[in-house]
Amino acid sequence: MVGVIVSEMLIRHKTRIEELEIELAGAGSQSSVAAIAIAISLALMVLLGVAASNQEVSVAWLLVPAALLVAAVQRFRKFLRVQNRMSRLRRYYDRAAERVAGKWPGSGADGEEFLAADHPYARDLNVFGEGSLFELLCIARSAIGRRGLAQYLLSAPALEEIHLRQAAVQELKEQAKLREQVALVGEFEAHESRWETFSDWVDLPVISFPKPLRILALGSSTAVACLLLSGLFRFLAWPLVAQALMPFLALHALIGMHFRDRIHQMIASLGALSIESQVLREGLQLLEAHEFHSPKLQHLVDRIRGSAKSVRSLERMMDALAERNKDWFYLPSLIFLVGTQLCMAIEEWRMKHGAELRLWIDVWGEFEALNALANYAYENPENTFPVVSGELALYEAEGLGHPLLFSETCVRNDVRFNGDCRFYVISGSNMSGKSTLLRAIGLNAVLAFAGAPVRAKALVLSRLVVCSSLSVMDSLQHGKSKFMAEMDRLRLTIEMTSQGEPVLFLIDEIFSGTNSRDRRVAAEAVVRTLLDRGAIGALSTHDLALTEIASAALCGTNVHTCSRDGSDPMDFDYLLKQGVTTEANALAIARLAGVPV
Repeated sequence: MVGVIVSEMLIRHKTRIEELEIELAGAGSQSSVAAIAIAISLALMVLLGVAASNQEVSVAWLLVPAALLVAAVQRFRKFLRVQNRMSRLRRYYDRAAERVAGKWPGSGADGEEFLAADHPYARDLNVFGEGSLFELLCIARSAIGRRGLAQYLLSAPALEEIHLRQAAVQELKEQAKLREQVALVGEFEAHESRWETFSDWVDLPVISFPKPLRILALGSSTAVACLLLSGLFRFLAWPLVAQALMPFLALHALIGMHFRDRIHQMIASLGALSIESQVLREGLQLLEAHEFHSPKLQHLVDRIRGSAKSVRSLERMMDALAERNKDWFYLPSLIFLVGTQLCMAIEEWRMKHGAELRLWIDVWGEFEALNALANYAYENPENTFPVVSGELALYEAEGLGHPLLFSETCVRNDVRFNGDCRFYVISGSNMSGKSTLLRAIGLNAVLAFAGAPVRAKALVLSRLVVCSSLSVMDSLQHGKSKFMAEMDRLRLTIEMTSQGEPVLFLIDEIFSGTNSRDRRVAAEAVVRTLLDRGAIGALSTHDLALTEIASAALCGTNVHTCSRDGSDPMDFDYLLKQGVTTEANALAIARLAGVPV
């Protein structure tokens, strides 16, 4: 069944790729025709120009090829834009096909910049990095969207917010055309919006200008314009115009010189902003124009009403400022004090809309996160939306699988932590799938709290704080051994249980550097403390002494992983079975190490 679903989704993506290739070929042919028309128009202009210079035809005939040239250039530019859009969509669906086919690791954004060393689960559960959950999910158009997705994956919100996210993801799930529109935001794929670009600009110290200065500059510029028009239309003689202009130009020169440093400072701070604002503005415009039904999406749109128009006004001012230093506009800019007036207007915009800009950025980032989760739901229709309840410490899954494994080969297991069974002790040899199961439990909880569907036939869970200790490492930079790194993680997990929230703990090979007897005593003390504070979870081990922890008094259960039929101790089926493992694979491990046994 899963294979059929994967094949259907792959066919759907490849069909869209074929449609885009046809559109791309058509746009290429049309742009070629437009290029030929440009060449013909230029040739006609040359021929008619020669004829007109010899007085064989009227100069007016040059207007015909000139008009053809303008029309051909416009068409050529239009088809180039179409080609660019189709090429971008083609790459978008190429990556989509790779995700469905299980060939996505290493091809997308890995989110490493969002990984904090002290986070309670991000590193252990492969939330970030190559082949991570973030890379699988991320289709964000901008760095703002990547930041929004990372925030969704790094913490569990309130129960009501989880339900609102689920409803939003379900609404966006089938809106493939909207996802295409998001992918095409901005003129070029390389241009994107970074949260830091906008926040850094908003956080700049206030660049003050005297309040009357803007009125004075506008009035004097208007006077200059009126005097120049008077000269052009011969209302005044040019000597009189020149004489009248002198005090105004002197005033402009004084203002320009006095505020020169402030203007240069502003222009430098606006460089990156002017490039990235288009992506944000088009994204906000797309949101404002779309009608949603889920409360979460409606609320997001309500928060950015009118934002696109405001950002567009900022863009126009920055575009005009960019023209200031061009040859054709440099002299008029000096005469009319354009740079100073634009900088004053931009600074006024920043003071008026700076706080709102932060809000608009957050909304766009959150929408991109929801859009990415909806795309994951669309490409994995066999996944189910979990039931997130208000009960304390509950995790009951049927057919739970690891979301980063290829769906056709992913092994599923049932997992139940509740009042009757508070935790598992998972025994088994190395490579038998213990750590993978722990990560599957944790990653599906992360997906559930983000509002996404999970890889399971069914999952009912409460809102939990996920804490894991699966792949802790030593740190030479911080002078910390692997054992101390593990102690820090366990200490953090215990501290989390004292904050009033139920914890889901996932621990691999607890106290691995300790002798078996001490390890068992210490492990039981940790588990008892966690359980007394309302936690649930699992710990894996190959040390059978630790299986004694799963006693009836602690409401624990022993489960294990093993080989398929016992004939080959390294041929694992990765299925969870009741009880303690009875297999031994010492000789098989020795053979793997090259020992001739």
